[in-house]
Amino acid sequence: MSTSDFHMYFWLFLVLCNFGISKSLPLDGDALLDIKGYLKDPQNYLHNWDKFHSPCQFYGVTCDHNSGDVIGISLSNISLSGTISSSFSLLQQLRTLELGANSISGTVPAAMANCTNLQVLNLSMNSLTGQLPDLSALLNLQVLDLSTNSFTGAFPVWVSKLSGLTELGLGENNFDEGDVPKSIGDLKNLTWLFLGQCNLRGEIPASVFDLVSLGTLDFSRNQITGIFPKAISKMRNLWKIELYQNNLTGEIPQELANLTLLSEFDVSRNQLTGMLPKEIGGLKKLRIFHIYHNNFSGELPEGLGELQFLESFSTYENQFSGKFPANLGRFSPLNTIDISENYFSGEFPRFLCQNNKLQFLLALTNNFSGEFPGSYSSCKTLQRFRISQNQFNGSIPSGLWGLPNAVIIDVADNGFTGEISSHIGFSVTLNQLYVQNNNFIGVLPVELGRLSQLQKLVASNNRFSGQIPIQIGSLKQLTYLHLEHNALEGPIPPDIGMCSSMVDLNLAENSLTGEIPDTLVSLVTLNSLNISHNMISGDIPDGLQSLKLSDIDFSHNELSGPVPRQFLMIAGDDAFSENAGLCVADTSEEWKKSFSNLKPCQWSDNHHNFSMRRLFLVLITVTSLVVLLSGLACLSYENYKLEELNRKGDIESGGGTDLKWVLETFHPPELDPEEICNLDVENLIGCGGTGKVYRLELSKGRGTVAVKELWKRDDAKVLKTEINTLGKIRHRNILKLNAFLTGGASNFLVYEYVVNGNLYDAIRREFKAGQPELDWDKRCRIAVGVAKGIMYLHHDCSPAIIHRDIKSTNILLDEEYEAKLADFGIARLVEDSPLSCFAGTHGYMAPASI
Repeated sequence: MSTSDFHMYFWLFLVLCNFGISKSLPLDGDALLDIKGYLKDPQNYLHNWDKFHSPCQFYGVTCDHNSGDVIGISLSNISLSGTISSSFSLLQQLRTLELGANSISGTVPAAMANCTNLQVLNLSMNSLTGQLPDLSALLNLQVLDLSTNSFTGAFPVWVSKLSGLTELGLGENNFDEGDVPKSIGDLKNLTWLFLGQCNLRGEIPASVFDLVSLGTLDFSRNQITGIFPKAISKMRNLWKIELYQNNLTGEIPQELANLTLLSEFDVSRNQLTGMLPKEIGGLKKLRIFHIYHNNFSGELPEGLGELQFLESFSTYENQFSGKFPANLGRFSPLNTIDISENYFSGEFPRFLCQNNKLQFLLALTNNFSGEFPGSYSSCKTLQRFRISQNQFNGSIPSGLWGLPNAVIIDVADNGFTGEISSHIGFSVTLNQLYVQNNNFIGVLPVELGRLSQLQKLVASNNRFSGQIPIQIGSLKQLTYLHLEHNALEGPIPPDIGMCSSMVDLNLAENSLTGEIPDTLVSLVTLNSLNISHNMISGDIPDGLQSLKLSDIDFSHNELSGPVPRQFLMIAGDDAFSENAGLCVADTSEEWKKSFSNLKPCQWSDNHHNFSMRRLFLVLITVTSLVVLLSGLACLSYENYKLEELNRKGDIESGGGTDLKWVLETFHPPELDPEEICNLDVENLIGCGGTGKVYRLELSKGRGTVAVKELWKRDDAKVLKTEINTLGKIRHRNILKLNAFLTGGASNFLVYEYVVNGNLYDAIRREFKAGQPELDWDKRCRIAVGVAKGIMYLHHDCSPAIIHRDIKSTNILLDEEYEAKLADFGIARLVEDSPLSCFAGTHGYMAPASI
């Protein structure tokens, strides 16, 4: 063969070899471009998916080296959205499809069943919906993970036909409630089974425990019942058991110790009982052990103290008792331990932080006693340290006050003595400090002022003395300061007014002196102020009335002068009792009767001469004004008549009165101004910071309404806010404003009437036979209703509305116990009022995570 012939045959061979490739590439490329058209790619990962590139060059695409066919697509966790195209079915040689951890929605196309060469299909952690198509034709599948979506319909029992599966994930979906299919036991090759939170019920079939290759078994967050399965001990390859949040009963069998590979064991939130078998201490590879919220009892096995890999240990909310295993944590890298709400007694274990890994130490509500071990002073990794409600005594080791990474230090409700060490200033990340109900002495250290992230400081019911350190004014994040029932003295530091986030301030039952500092007016978020049982003197600063206080107690002091009317309406006169110099400025008979514990100010000897002089000046002023206004009235009479003729919406009231009323109606029923004005005190159903609320039966069978008569002092502000807010919104979970009526100095708001009152009262009422009125179904309905109402205000109103005063007394209940948000007196429109803080009632403020 000549050289030229050889070259000709060689090139012909290359052309024939690549003929298949050149034929397949356009087909797969067209399918991939169609797939891209259904997807949204905000981070532009698919930028090279175009006609100018070979499909084998596309991002995330893998091709067969010989045939050129597309055999793999891996696009997990790249922020894709959109839907799944049926064009995937055109990729006949596709073996791997991974689209997990994106935001893809829609349904899974039934045509996906045509990808018969698929070995791996991962669509987990998306937003897919609808019923799953039958994919039982994918007989080559080894991995099927459809978990963490929103699939509905019947549980896909067809998966049991996929005999080659090694990994199956269908958990965290909304399948119809049903039993665990027995046919799952046919998947003999499974090593990973995730069926958590998919509405399964009943007992786990015996066939499942024949899956001896299984390493992970997860039936968590379902309605699994029955006795804890002893047969689980046959699954010798298990290293992870997740059965938490079910309804399992019975005891943990000693045969569980046969699972020598077991590393993670979580059966929390069930109804398991009995003692833990001592053999559990032989699970040498145990790393996570969670059995909390059950009914276990007895002592913990001592063998748990010998574990060398233990990282997380949680037994809270059980009935364990006796001594705690002394060596637990001594040989292991323990990170988290929660043994709260048990009956452990004796000395506290010393070695939980032996390896300097411990971050969370929670031992609340037990019977530990004696002094707390000094070994924890060097535990610099601690973030949450909570040992409250035990029987500890003695001083706390000074190093524990200065934990550099601590977020919470909680030693409340014990018998600790000694002082808070100045080392507290080194706990610079501290967010919450609870030392109440102990026997601490000494002064509050000035180093508290270094804790710039501190939000809660509770030191009540101790024996602290000295003055409140002015350095507390440096705590800009402080929302909750309770120092009541100590022996503190001296004045209230004006610097407290610099705590710009303060919500709840309680300094009661001390020996504080001096006057109420005017700087408290700067605490614009303050809702609760208690300075009772001290020796504070002087007047109540007028500026405090600008605060949105809902809870006040100034009683048992040496205060003098008039009590602001607004404060009396909020707290009543008991909150100001035992102050010899305090009085009521309003001398009307109604006020004398309502606030009989306080004398009228003109009865006060100290103010008598002043009152007479003030009365004389007032009489002269009034006389002058009468003469002046008479002249003005004559001049403006004609203009007044013209204005009255042109005024829209005026309605003359009956009964012979000459008062003009303006009525604006938003909803039926038809209203008569005279009915609204003539309210009967016997029908008074509520009284708050913005006005009184009456129940009014309308004549002629027009139903019942609730009428709010606003306090005159705040009429303009509250009226404007409530009408502008409620007059424009419509929602079943928002109290309906039917109308408003204004005339002269009186203003009335007319609402729909709800028969079951407010949530605060309903929670405390008993319905019959000693049972609470609100069962859990009603409470859930109320919670959902409140959430819907708030969501409507925040997201569906334009501009959005922030209520700012969500509390149980402002949640009303109709006859079906449907929640309705009420009292928009301090609501704010987001568009008009950008807020850095909210000044609603402090009960609404979200509590810090504990």
